[in-house]
Amino acid sequence: QVQLVESGGGSVQAGGSLRLSCAASGSIFRINAMGWYRQAPGKQRELVATITSIEGTNYADSVKGRFTISRDNAKNTVYLQMNSLKPEDTAVYYCNAKYVDHSLTDFSSWGQGTQVTVSS
Repeated sequence: QVQLVESGGGSVQAGGSLRLSCAASGSIFRINAMGWYRQAPGKQRELVATITSIEGTNYADSVKGRFTISRDNAKNTVYLQMNSLKPEDTAVYYCNAKYVDHSLTDFSSWGQGTQVTVSS
């Protein structure tokens, strides 16, 4: 079983920046992809950004040019640098990891979520 621990959320004024981190630990043979998703009140969870070894990075149109996803493979950690934040970025942000364990079984795990609040 893999645990994902997120950190870095908080409150910021519009135009500000935050950096989210998510560290994966546990029975990991290989991580195929890591990503960030978000869910605002009353809305469905949506993709923010993903990063894979093969396909590189992928961003939602709403965050392109403002958010940057990166990964430290040695630490099994993914980061989300969020700049030029807008009130509409307010949401709970969830980390996701798609990985293979030592029995070579595919899994997908979620973090507990971290709140990001952007005030105007």
